[in-house]
Amino acid sequence: MSAPPVSRFPVPALADLPEDIRARILAVQEKAGFVPNVFVTLAHRPAEFRAFFAYHDALMEKEGGLTKAEREMIVVATSGANDCLYCIVAHGAILRIYAKNPLVADQVATNYRKADVTPRQRAMLAFALKVALESSAIGDDDFAALKEHGFSDEDAWDIGAIAAFFALSNRMANLIAMRPNDEFYLLGRVPRAK
Repeated sequence: MSAPPVSRFPVPALADLPEDIRARILAVQEKAGFVPNVFVTLAHRPAEFRAFFAYHDALMEKEGGLTKAEREMIVVATSGANDCLYCIVAHGAILRIYAKNPLVADQVATNYRKADVTPRQRAMLAFALKVALESSAIGDDDFAALKEHGFSDEDAWDIGAIAAFFALSNRMANLIAMRPNDEFYLLGRVPRAK
């Protein structure tokens, strides 16, 4: 039995990619030990690949009031609401690693209100889900609820921007039928071999 395709669109060979994209993919492979399918599937359109990852990095790799685990928590919760298998699985793995908690990603993807998260994180996720699912209803009371938990206006921007960006990502992953790498399913669930 052959492996299912990772995308319904053509996936370019690494050797055929522009040098900057090939270098990024090889760096990710070196760090992770495999190439996450999001890199090879989005490489189908190099200009869009560059734009996508530039915005991804600006949101997910910056300093600020949110931890790396909280940023991933937003991705997992909103991806769950958007029924995005790829992002739930891939970012769930990253969340488990950053949070050092093998349970949190499944909980947050299913129902953040019942997850083992702090009240602060629950308020963050409520705001993120509202941005992802009913952004036209965002009002001053939503920002006030964040401030009650110590979030700044810049933090609110980050929460909303991550939710909005991954709404795009979720829809693209669903459009192209992006398949999660098998490696993601166990990451952060079992201790790493030393």
